[in-house]
Formats: sequence, C-alpha cells, structure tokens
Amino acid sequence: MKKLNKYSRREILKTSASSASIFALAGGFPNILKAESNIKIGIPTILSGRVAQLGISVTNAIKIAVNKFNNAGGLEGRNIELIIRDSRAKPDEAARVCRDFINSDKVDAIINAEASGASFAVQEVVRESGTLCLHSVSETTSLTANPSIRAWNTFRFSRQGIHDSVGSARYAAKIAEEKDLKTWMSVNPDYAYGRDSDDTFFWALEQFSPGSKIIGKGWPKIFQPDYTEVITQIARKKPDAVYTSLWGGDLVSFIDQASLYGIFKNTELFAINLADYTTMSAIKNLPEGLHSGTRYVAAWPNTQDNRDYDKSYTDLYEDHPTNWSWSASVAIDFLINALKETGGTDNKKLAAAIKGKTRKSFIGVGNNNSVSIRDRDQTIIDYSIGWGTTISSEPYMTGIQPADWNNIKELEKVWLTDKNWL
Repeated sequence: MKKLNKYSRREILKTSASSASIFALAGGFPNILKAESNIKIGIPTILSGRVAQLGISVTNAIKIAVNKFNNAGGLEGRNIELIIRDSRAKPDEAARVCRDFINSDKVDAIINAEASGASFAVQEVVRESGTLCLHSVSETTSLTANPSIRAWNTFRFSRQGIHDSVGSARYAAKIAEEKDLKTWMSVNPDYAYGRDSDDTFFWALEQFSPGSKIIGKGWPKIFQPDYTEVITQIARKKPDAVYTSLWGGDLVSFIDQASLYGIFKNTELFAINLADYTTMSAIKNLPEGLHSGTRYVAAWPNTQDNRDYDKSYTDLYEDHPTNWSWSASVAIDFLINALKETGGTDNKKLAAAIKGKTRKSFIGVGNNNSVSIRDRDQTIIDYSIGWGTTISSEPYMTGIQPADWNNIKELEKVWLTDKNWL
C-alpha cells in the first residue's frame, strides 16, 4: 500500500496555519470550478502544545476516509476538501475558528475535534448558524444530554461521560469487593469534563458499591505541569483507591510523578483515560496493575475489524490510532454515508440521514458489531467500553472486561430522570 505523506509536527502545523489540507480533484476542469464544487469540512482541533499528537491523530483518521472517498470519485465528481485549523485548546479561539469556517470558508459541515471547554463554545456558534456539526472529542455528558444545550444540527460521536462512568463504576465496584477497597480519593481536571466525570463516576459507584467513602478530591488545572500538591494529599490520606479522569500529557505527568513517591504500591489507581497508545507509551516506566478503561487499543474489541483498522492506520502513519482517532473515523463514516444517501450537502437532509442511524463499525458492540446515533439525544451508543490492568509493554493492557450496555442504558435513564433531562 502506498503511504500517505507523513508530515512532521512542524509541517502539520504549517499546513494548519495555511488553513487547508486538500485532496486532489479529478482532472479536466478549471481550478476555479474545482474549488467551487468541493464539499468543504472544517476541523477545529488542537495541533500545538501537550496534546498536539491527539489532534494530529484526528486529522490522520479523517484523511484516510476522505482519501478513499475522493479516489472513488467523490459525490458525483465532487470531492471533500478538509480545512484544518489549530485552536490551541482555547474556547475563544475555537469559536473564532468556527466562525471563520462558516463565514469565510463557507463549509458544509464541521467535525469538531475539541476538548469539552472549547466544544461548548463551538456548540453555541453552530447552534446560531445552523451548520451541521459532528462532535468527535468532548465527553462531557451535558453537551448532548442536557436538552437546553443540544441542538438539532449537532451530533456526538465521542464517548459520553455517563456511559463510561457506569461501565467504570461497575468494574471498580467488583475490584473493590475483591480487594476490600473502602476509601476513595479523586484527581480530576478542573473544568467541565473533569467535574462531570467526578460527579457521574461516584454517583454510579454508589449504585454498585453503597457506602464507599470519599475522603478527598484534587482539582488540578488542565495542562498543569506539577502534581506535587495532590500527590502529597494522597500520600497523607492513604486512600485505598484513587479515581482519575486526567488525560493525555496531564495523566502521563501525574503517573510519572506519583510513581516517584511510591503511591501505587498501596493505592489502586482507576484511570479512565489511560489505555490509549499515545498516553501509555509516553509514561517513562508504566506501572503494572493500574486499572484503566480502554480508550483505543488494537486488542479491544478483540475482532478482526478492529485489528484491520489499527493496521490500516499504522501502515500509513507508523503510529497507532488514539481514542480521538476512532471517534473521528466513525464521525466521517456517518457523514460520508449521509452525503451518499442525500446526494448533496443540504444540512437538514444530512442531519436527518444521520439521526437514529446504525452502522457496522470496528468499534461497535451492538447488533452485528454496530454503533448507533440515538434518535433522542443524537449521541453515539453501543461503542466498545472495556476495563483491564496495565502491563509494562505492548499491548500494555491485560484482562480486559467488557462493559454491559444494557446496564449502562438502564442506569443512564435513572441519572437523567434525577436531573430532569429525560
């Protein structure tokens, strides 16, 4: 297989600064006509700083699907043009970038690859414009669960916090019973996603393990370099277990620094965002026996489709896909299918072609290994959720156990009812 051009980080940033990554159109037409006939998709994401590799992994995943679509003739000769820009993980910059996509670039759709803080800013921009938007990164539950926030033209293809929390808490409760874990602390980033994750995990844990005692909570700032203060709290209070939703470089720093203090010798760590290649491979000496939810690993789900997905990505980019990659891959798959089904770029027709749909997927655990966009809240369901423990070398995870989606959906209803969101 011929490799796509493998860009260095500097080259990728240069590409984003010039505002476009464009796939070649079929020959025979004047350039100006080619440009006007493109199907334009804007991608705001993080291409600089500590989590740049995650943003790059989004664009890599989308490029694979778009390249295949364009090489097959596009939509009756209309090719997809990707316009990619760096938001620098700043909500105001993400909002500005999206306004430029809409007003200057005249995009037909946006695949929003932003963390939660910026995703809420993007949500407000596209709500006002009516632009079709597919969220592929933010996991904060309220983005789509809260009726006052969701919009007819926005869809979530990333994990939803309450889903992961129920699956996580059920696994954690089982381990707590086996190892007699009674006291808990949490270390979660101090912004929407971290607060949401803390709330939903401990709510769910109470359902499975009533009486679990929370003895402390740490709230480090996102992209904080030093975790000495919260590590000192853990060392002093000596909880049986710690739950964390830190992610990316923040989680790497926390684990590296906590390991120096011997924290994990007597405290069980439950890290929902650990099992992602970019994160695990960056840890200097990955401790064995840490508990983690599967973000993206080639070993889970244990299917040929998933192994093929991993290989197709690594063959092109010489690196594994990430959690951000799989959700972006599913998002572009649904969008391309909607383009084919509707035969055009009308945003209302495209939204109708995505809403409530089910598609077979490498990450799916629904009927026939499928995922669905639930009609009620336009959120992905039936994606793979698993938990296991770390080992020091690839595949980095062992003993992976699947979450029960029937159980997830049942408790999700209870939680939504309690919040008057159902």
